[in-house]
Amino acid sequence: MHDDRTLVEARLRRVLDERIRPAVYPESVPLQVAVWHAPGEPVPVEEGLAAEPEPVQVGARWGAPWGTSWFRVSGTVPEAWAGRTVEALLDLGFDENMPGFQCEGLVYRPDGTPVKGLNPRNQWVRIGTPVAGGEEVVLHIEAASNPVILDYHPFLPTQLGDRETAGHEPQYALTRMDLAVFDEPVWQLVMDLEVLGELMAELPVDSARRHDVLRAVERALDAVDLQDVNGTAGRARAELTGVLSAPAVPSAHRISAVGHAHIDSAWLWPLRETVRKVARTTSNMTALIEDEPEFVFAMSQAQQWAWVKEHRPEVWARVKKAVAEGRFVPAGGMWVESDTNMPGSEAMARQFVHGKRFFLDEFGIENEEAWLPDTFGFAAGLPQIIKAAGAKWLLTQKISWSQTNKFPHHTFQWEGIDGTRIFTHFPPVDTYNCSMKGRELAHAARNFKDKGRARHSLAPTGWGDGGGGTTREMVAKAARLRDLEGSATVVWETPRAFFEKAEAEYPEPPVWVGELYLELHRATLTSQAKTKQGNRRSEHLLREAELWAATAAVRNGFPYPYEELDRIWKTVLLHQFHDILPGSSIAWVHREARATYERIAAELEAITGAAQRALAGEGTRHLVFNPAPHSRHGVPAGGAGTPSLPQGTHVTPRTAVGHVLDNGLLRIEIDAHGLVVSAYDLDAGRETVAPGRAANLLQLHPDFPNMWDAWDVDSFYRNTVTDLTDAESVEAGEDGASVRIVRSFGASRVTQVLTLPPDERRLVIDTEVDWHETEKFLKLAFPLDLHAERYASETQFGHAFRPTHTNTSWEAAKFEACNHRFVHLEEPGWGVAVVNDSTYGHDVTRTVRADGDRGTTTTVRVSLLRAPRFPDPETDQGVHRFRHALVPGASIGDAVREGWRINLPERHLTGAHEVAPLVAVDNDAVVITAVKLADDGSGDVVVRFHEAHGGRARATLTAGFEVADVTVTDLLERPGGDTEPPERDGERITVRLRPFQLMTLRLRR
Repeated sequence: MHDDRTLVEARLRRVLDERIRPAVYPESVPLQVAVWHAPGEPVPVEEGLAAEPEPVQVGARWGAPWGTSWFRVSGTVPEAWAGRTVEALLDLGFDENMPGFQCEGLVYRPDGTPVKGLNPRNQWVRIGTPVAGGEEVVLHIEAASNPVILDYHPFLPTQLGDRETAGHEPQYALTRMDLAVFDEPVWQLVMDLEVLGELMAELPVDSARRHDVLRAVERALDAVDLQDVNGTAGRARAELTGVLSAPAVPSAHRISAVGHAHIDSAWLWPLRETVRKVARTTSNMTALIEDEPEFVFAMSQAQQWAWVKEHRPEVWARVKKAVAEGRFVPAGGMWVESDTNMPGSEAMARQFVHGKRFFLDEFGIENEEAWLPDTFGFAAGLPQIIKAAGAKWLLTQKISWSQTNKFPHHTFQWEGIDGTRIFTHFPPVDTYNCSMKGRELAHAARNFKDKGRARHSLAPTGWGDGGGGTTREMVAKAARLRDLEGSATVVWETPRAFFEKAEAEYPEPPVWVGELYLELHRATLTSQAKTKQGNRRSEHLLREAELWAATAAVRNGFPYPYEELDRIWKTVLLHQFHDILPGSSIAWVHREARATYERIAAELEAITGAAQRALAGEGTRHLVFNPAPHSRHGVPAGGAGTPSLPQGTHVTPRTAVGHVLDNGLLRIEIDAHGLVVSAYDLDAGRETVAPGRAANLLQLHPDFPNMWDAWDVDSFYRNTVTDLTDAESVEAGEDGASVRIVRSFGASRVTQVLTLPPDERRLVIDTEVDWHETEKFLKLAFPLDLHAERYASETQFGHAFRPTHTNTSWEAAKFEACNHRFVHLEEPGWGVAVVNDSTYGHDVTRTVRADGDRGTTTTVRVSLLRAPRFPDPETDQGVHRFRHALVPGASIGDAVREGWRINLPERHLTGAHEVAPLVAVDNDAVVITAVKLADDGSGDVVVRFHEAHGGRARATLTAGFEVADVTVTDLLERPGGDTEPPERDGERITVRLRPFQLMTLRLRR
């Protein structure tokens, strides 16, 4: 029987490829083609339509990298085709790659009405069904000659990733521009045979069903006259009716298909091209909705919806109509499908605020799911953010990419750091680009880990990454698979419908506690350092701008910049997309990101400066504005005053060569190599640096992963390391509180300044790297004389713990992880923090002490720079500046405080008035992350805060203005929340918080 099956499969494959598929279009005539090449960036649609094109022939080369060409195709439907279905076949030069990774087009009618997008799997445009014969056909194609960047193997450096370096060589050749008869019975036969052939390949070898399908396919092939496929297609289809109508068994796995087109907001194309990708895909999907009554399409990323509204109003009208019909569904409720590891607390909250608000304002739709199929792992603070935004479900697929450990569930409750649980689903189809192939559905059914307790899974169906979406072929296959013996059943459903069914049938799913760590793409925590620094700086500048503008608005009538802040927030959120912030996009994307962050910084500095000037008034008094959530040097958090004068730091020569920094709290010894050989806590009588080791040690590794250069760092990188100990100079600073070190290695140069501030328990390390290495990984190491089985790293609205050991493969796989402003390790009663102003990647390891004594050395290493060559061959080349601090004797509270301080430095002004905080809190464990005016323009003050130490907290917030009412709200500033109402006594508001609990209060003036 195995031989029979092999013969039938081989016969089916050849007959489909060589006879039946070609017969779908049995007759064709060429169209006339003319082209106009836009001279620069894409032009408005009306300009492209009005341009005068020049005649061009099929076969002609066209399209410089990233260029735009407007093709006009014209012709006449032959009279002899009257009564038949006719389509235009428009092949711009597509290859066999997925849609979205090469040239693309959007077809318009002469009046500017969009018709549909063109890509390798969608080359047809319906002209008429039936035609009358003699119709004049004129279509315009806005064609994008996006170069092929990704060829999977090998990942070769390319200059095509930036228009400034890509050159002008034409990328494509016109392949086919025809009018053709579309023979629907033959096309339906193709669908029948594909579905049955794919089913047959997945059925058990000796099953009766497989025999039945095989014989039916064989009879159908016998019924086809290979010299008259079009005349015998109906006869062949009749042979398949029986096996196609056999119903699925009652226990069959149930798949909810959701039309889908994952569109990366930037990746191997710039942001401006994504605007057009979205227009092409939404045009296709609205057209498919009109043709297919059961089809449902879901699209996430409010930013992409906003682009359609702004740039393609003619497409937007069709989208709105389909949304009103419930067929085109907003999904996810986030501004973009962001990275979730690196965005800060407020930024992660604002992803949901701006995303959900867009869908509410435009359509009145409340999203209850987070939709993040392609994000590179999920931080442990995310569940309560999802819930605080009014959502309750999460979908992702990417965890199936983990290299080491197979995640044990597909449907489960995910518990975050504060105890919040979110009902979560990982589609067992293991792709967010399902195409309804038999092997995909069979894999989903076999792979589903919750059998016996649940039967439903979801399949995001359609071409994605670069867009494209669902095709009519996928819809046709789904129709045949709706109730087919031997297969999972398929029905088109919205995400909401799926989650409601899945939750109802699985009332007590298993629970996963803590982060959802992706055992892949770990280097995205480090690649493209300037993009990451731009994000971190923007987040903190936004906090300052909101804080000071709100304070000045309440106190001085300062005009609160609602529109400017809204626009800037959306720009920052866009750049947190999971291929921008992670550093995995082409050079063009990151070049633009750097310029955008600089522009944003200037705007936010202007807002902050104007607000602080309004608050300070005119005068000569020295004022310090403290934007951090904790007081320092006598200046209150969120206020301005005259600082207390700290005692000094002394620099003295070290007995054994080098320098000693001493401020009465810490004594730091720096040797002749510029390494910190001692960081002594004078109060505790405790050494920080492990015996025989040195901190502030720069280490260089080779870095050539097996795949995905900008994304991955593989564990074997640690096999080879060079300690950068040679120093050109180690000199005491002129300020009397610092030491300056200069090193050179390879083609690069490092300058460090180590400063011990007066009256502070922290050693500040400013590092400037002029980086010109290739495929190298630079780390900054701190070996600590501290025994700890776990450590804390900051995440959104709290911190998460990770083990320092590698007892199991799960722990060993976390050899590179994410932190926000700090990592913290401690033994009972004494700890150490390493804080940063802009880095995210790090590793923590345990080794035997170098002095041979019992015990372990725990080493924290900060990831500074990489130098991958794909997709940006010049990744991170140039000058970079980082600031870190080593904080001996730090409690978790100290780590929290110092992390904020290093990211929010004091601002110095001269003025007339001290400034009291608009909102103050009396407990350092309660950290205020946002003080702002309500988004609705009411003038209410919104304050968001959380418990930051990991314990229960009681705190009193004091408003610096008369409060008429206090309301607990969700992230969107609407009444709600699952907490007891606060106690209020005038302007004093007392709250009680669980560990890491997030709360938002709205204070009516």
